[in-house]
Amino acid sequence: MNRAMKNYKILLIGFVAAVVSSCFPENEDYSLGGQPPVATFTVESVSGENNTYILKNTTEGAFISIWNYGNGFSEGSQEDTLFLPDAGDYEIQLVTVSSSGSDTSDVEVLTVATSDPAAGNIVVGGRMDDPDAWTTFTITDGVSFSVADGKMTGIGGGWGHAGFYQPIEVIAGKEYAFNALVSGSGASDTWFEVYFGSSEPVDYSDYSDGGNQVGLNTWAGCATSEFSGSILNVGCAGELLESDGKITFAQTGTVYLVVKSGGASLGDTGISIDNIELRGTK
Repeated sequence: MNRAMKNYKILLIGFVAAVVSSCFPENEDYSLGGQPPVATFTVESVSGENNTYILKNTTEGAFISIWNYGNGFSEGSQEDTLFLPDAGDYEIQLVTVSSSGSDTSDVEVLTVATSDPAAGNIVVGGRMDDPDAWTTFTITDGVSFSVADGKMTGIGGGWGHAGFYQPIEVIAGKEYAFNALVSGSGASDTWFEVYFGSSEPVDYSDYSDGGNQVGLNTWAGCATSEFSGSILNVGCAGELLESDGKITFAQTGTVYLVVKSGGASLGDTGISIDNIELRGTK
């Protein structure tokens, strides 16, 4: 268990001890002494609902449930409904609190076989866990992209220009929602842009097919100092900022999701992007 989780549990136990003491001052059955019961839970799929599961804390005497669905611990209910739109393996864990203290369950791996047809992410390797899903290209030398530590990062400057892309299949008239996480230490005279084009990028040729949908632009006032967050929140250029990331396509078929960046300096740590998503909204 990491230090943060240990500290969280210590604080939580102290809080529970105070609450129990004040609520049950004369009832020894609610003291925090003794061995807490082993934390257990069940996972059941919901019939007729895509990728939806019921998680139930089955620990004897538990009255607080702190769940981790793979993105950190947060307090929930004794019985929680979980929707997982994307196919994959999810590590689920529970910290439970009873009158005798707290316990952390073993990790249970929940395998989601297929993505939800409406809300599943149609970007392959959007969490940058599959570098082969992306193709990098150079427009002018000086900037390059590569995957490391779960992020695609562009580094360099000198008015170089480069990008990466993948083909995705879309349906005409269907509404999609785009988002991604971006971070950096602060750039100068730099642009960072996202496109959905009909043509495939080629080396040593600029790309503008479909127009810049969302991005960073130091001349427009963003990415000039350290930043981290959704590109829809920290970005300052592109049409998707006006539509909260919503986009539709005129034709069914292949479009190329292209991200490119260039300029004088992408900053000391470059500009990173991960958690790229394009999901149906309904």
